[in-house]
Amino acid sequence: MSTLKTVQLKELKIQLKESVQQLESFLNLDEAAAETVELDQSKVGRLSRIDALQQQAMAQASSGAHSRQLVRVHQALLRIEQGDYGYCEECGKGIPFARLQVQPESDFCVTCLQAQENES
Repeated sequence: MSTLKTVQLKELKIQLKESVQQLESFLNLDEAAAETVELDQSKVGRLSRIDALQQQAMAQASSGAHSRQLVRVHQALLRIEQGDYGYCEECGKGIPFARLQVQPESDFCVTCLQAQENES
């Protein structure tokens, strides 16, 4: 059972569901921006083909980041349903509510996250 209060858990669940909607919107925009670059310069306007290819690559990278975050958000929602939400995956201690408010899909407490980053 989570160390979070029921009100806090509801707030975070709402925040996660809003994130799902926002990320899905971003993915739709990313998909349109990552479409194949046409050779027709009239569609590109004043941008060079290289600029268009760079924008396409940035949109593809953005899409990848949004997809990964969406997976993490869905995993957090699943943990809420299973009653495992709010605990560090590494040490098992409760993740503070303040941290979850900032990043509700967090898997790790700050201490374990910093330790992981130092190992990298």
